[in-house]
Amino acid sequence: MTALTITAPQLTLARNAARAALAVLPTSRELAVGAPVAATADVLPGGTAVTAKFSGAATGEVVVVVGQDLADALKASPLGELDLTAAIRPALEAAARVFGPVVLDPGVIMESPVALSALAAKDNAVVVPLVEGQEARAVVALALSPWPSEEPGQIDVAQPGKAPAARRGGLDMLHDVEMEVSAELGRTRMSVRELLSLTPGAVVELDRAAGSPADLLVNGRLIARGEVVVVDENFGIRITEIVAPGAEG
Repeated sequence: MTALTITAPQLTLARNAARAALAVLPTSRELAVGAPVAATADVLPGGTAVTAKFSGAATGEVVVVVGQDLADALKASPLGELDLTAAIRPALEAAARVFGPVVLDPGVIMESPVALSALAAKDNAVVVPLVEGQEARAVVALALSPWPSEEPGQIDVAQPGKAPAARRGGLDMLHDVEMEVSAELGRTRMSVRELLSLTPGAVVELDRAAGSPADLLVNGRLIARGEVVVVDENFGIRITEIVAPGAEG
């Protein structure tokens, strides 16, 4: 890895951003914040990157690259293949917030060499590897325009160079990933002619009897059934049955 010459405030901010991201990054490994290096495609060639631009108190771009272990865990989840962007977004937000109140764009998944090469083309790009021993397992990369000349107020992050005390493996590493949960009262099939003939007040008959349990789905996969209730003038579902994996049918 190539050494990188940056100012003291940039060095401190880059490391603080990496520590903040690491504190919420789902990973099965115990990682530490390494020394900043030049943004090159081979920093972590085997990973997957999620990149997002931000603006507000500071303007720039943040990239988080994760190794294959997280990507495999997301694909093999019992709830089906989960969204890598949703899993990484808390780390993107944590890194960007080190620079003050900012608004973060939706993340975009890219191949690691492509994302890091694009960032390297920008002035003052800084890459901070997250290492296990001497080997980089993940990366937090930043490019600001311009970098702050002084440190803004910092959020509470882990101790310098250290990951949180407990690292999780398997499904535990996905516990903080946000997912969309939906409730389904029933289904039906209609022809295009029938759909076009719908008007306000039309009744669509579903494939379920009145009073039957509603389905609770995560990422389109059935995980539970329950009865519809009203909670503070909002609809809710009281769980009556947890559907075992593989028993959706």
